[in-house]
Amino acid sequence: MRKLCTLLFAAALLPTTALADAAAGKQKAVVCTACHGADGNSTNPLWPKLSGQTSRYLYLQLRDFKEGRRKDPLMSPMAANLSREDMLDLADYFSSQKMASSTYQVNGAKVAEGKKIADNALCPMCHLGGFSGQNEIPVVAGQHYEYIVKQLKDFRARARTNDAGSMTAYTQGLTDDQIDALAQYVTNLN
Repeated sequence: MRKLCTLLFAAALLPTTALADAAAGKQKAVVCTACHGADGNSTNPLWPKLSGQTSRYLYLQLRDFKEGRRKDPLMSPMAANLSREDMLDLADYFSSQKMASSTYQVNGAKVAEGKKIADNALCPMCHLGGFSGQNEIPVVAGQHYEYIVKQLKDFRARARTNDAGSMTAYTQGLTDDQIDALAQYVTNLN
């Protein structure tokens, strides 16, 4: 009995993604491909690349869309009917894909300015070096420039607030030019 209790306790501590099924997620992702591409690499620069994100981040974003903590006219209805299992499977599938490199033509001076802004704001403390993300913090390196700009502006305008306030607080002091430079720097990191 003691061994059984120990095993059950240990199983409860496993990350939720241990219950996910990437193969099932691939099948469930068929509807997602219209916007996000077959492997999670959207070709529309206003829609994010999902490939290579951490499964935890993807799951939390789907859950936030489903529960109304994050709103989007396209995504909110798509997530509304997803079960927890669906969200875990989709997150596991897209996290196992490789993000395509950005094709946005950056301005070298803007990239350098963006790096300074990021370093001064200590962005790598959460997003890690190279903006490679961790746990519930997204990978933003190589993400679409237009998507990055939109998210930063949404945080600044408090139109997106599902981040416990960190990004909202940080973006309050950013100008449009600083957002442009920061986005050019981040999309340049492939």
